[in-house]
Amino acid sequence: MGIEKVVATNRKARHEFEVLETFEAGLVLRGTEVKSLREGQVTFKDSYVAVQNGEAWLIGCHVSPYHHGSDANHDPERRRKLLLHRRELQRLLGKTAERGLTIVPLRLYFKEGRAKLEIGLARGRKLHDKRAVLRERETRREMDKAMRARVRG
Repeated sequence: MGIEKVVATNRKARHEFEVLETFEAGLVLRGTEVKSLREGQVTFKDSYVAVQNGEAWLIGCHVSPYHHGSDANHDPERRRKLLLHRRELQRLLGKTAERGLTIVPLRLYFKEGRAKLEIGLARGRKLHDKRAVLRERETRREMDKAMRARVRG
């Protein structure tokens, strides 16, 4: 198990979706993209994963152009190919087709010098589900606070 350096997390995805299963995927990147990622210049807003022609693609992820780059800098909104094992890809394809699930990027990190993307098989949450999760989190926070106060006093 190598050291992981987290570049970005998609906190909105955990709020909007109920993540059922997670996978680790490699990314096919250009040189200036890697340098930009190391500086944390990435935005997951409205990004998703699509499976087309037996390949997984990260779509809508914005990686800012590298500020020291030349005219050979990358397109910030380009589609990036994900590297997954064939069995994982077939599993994702089957689950999204049969149950209406979606694949969302959860976090981007470097593991042993290689860029990795944690993707999640997710089901969209309804508004009342989001409220229930927030309410549950708030009550758990209050209970923890009361326990800490009781231990101290």
